[in-house]
Amino acid sequence: MKKKIVILAGDGIGPEIMAAALAVLEAAAPETFEFIEKPFGGAGIEAAGVGLPEDTLAACQEADAILLGAIGGPAGSPWEQASQTPEQGLLALRKELNLFANIRPIAVPDALLPLSPVKEAIVQGTDFVVVRELTSGIYFGEPRELGVSEAYDTCRYTVKEITRIAKIAFDIAMTRKKHVTSVDKANVLATSKLWRQTVETVAQDYPEVTLTHQLVDSCAMRIVQQPTEFDVILTENLFGDILSDEASVLPGTLGVLPSASHSDSGVSLYEPIHGSAPDIAGQNIANPASMILSAVLMLRQSFNLPDLADQIESAVYHVMNEGIVTGDLGGKATTSEFTQAVIAALGK
Repeated sequence: MKKKIVILAGDGIGPEIMAAALAVLEAAAPETFEFIEKPFGGAGIEAAGVGLPEDTLAACQEADAILLGAIGGPAGSPWEQASQTPEQGLLALRKELNLFANIRPIAVPDALLPLSPVKEAIVQGTDFVVVRELTSGIYFGEPRELGVSEAYDTCRYTVKEITRIAKIAFDIAMTRKKHVTSVDKANVLATSKLWRQTVETVAQDYPEVTLTHQLVDSCAMRIVQQPTEFDVILTENLFGDILSDEASVLPGTLGVLPSASHSDSGVSLYEPIHGSAPDIAGQNIANPASMILSAVLMLRQSFNLPDLADQIESAVYHVMNEGIVTGDLGGKATTSEFTQAVIAALGK
């Protein structure tokens, strides 16, 4: 039976990079997947007036996996006035599917070393994973208010929420170098004090894993100064959002970094970490590598197809090593040219 994948191409460059990923999947494993395309983000607003239409949510709930391109329009877009904006639609999707664990691998392949803004001697060998809690914290806490002269948000966490994301981080660490760096602001914030206490409790079940605690400001510096010292970084929602975006500069571009979002037992979602880049949409110049590598994560983590995942990933890095890269990496290849080069490299 074919694997059922819901396709949320979204907005901006989303449809272009999604088409690239689907072409690679079809070339590498024909007749293996069923692709079900649904509107989401700005496209959802155009189709049904909201970022997350009911029909799109229903399809996602029945899928074996979800691939998301990108959402959002340029500043001043009429989508910003919708009852549910593209960004609110994404938050709603995460909440409805209970996608509490966001996994962001950060690696710098040799082909990208010259493009990193960080010295090669510092960044070479970088290979760590950011595990970010995705459905709680200040983005979801209540009450919240925006007034004329005052505004406030609530950061809230429970022991259960911290425990389940911590277990994800420790489980990943067990397959890697067995080191978890838990990030917080426990010298100031009550939620961080609870975070640290709870993570220490979870660590007792993983005696083989080394746990260290790092304040978020210190961690932000170390990611740039000593990126190879990290294995698994565990963090709450807001801190994880900021740190993973900071870490994305290490390979020199957002265009090569995938991510995965998991629930306790339901469907998982895979997407690039970059935005919709409306300024270059429709020009066939977007880098599709992050979308293709997000599909690679899907093959590994949802479908247990490691050999197929390795084949596609190797093809992507082979093409980069050959110097066939898009403009964000200093090359001249178009989106379609890069995609066709990856397809040609499959099996090499």
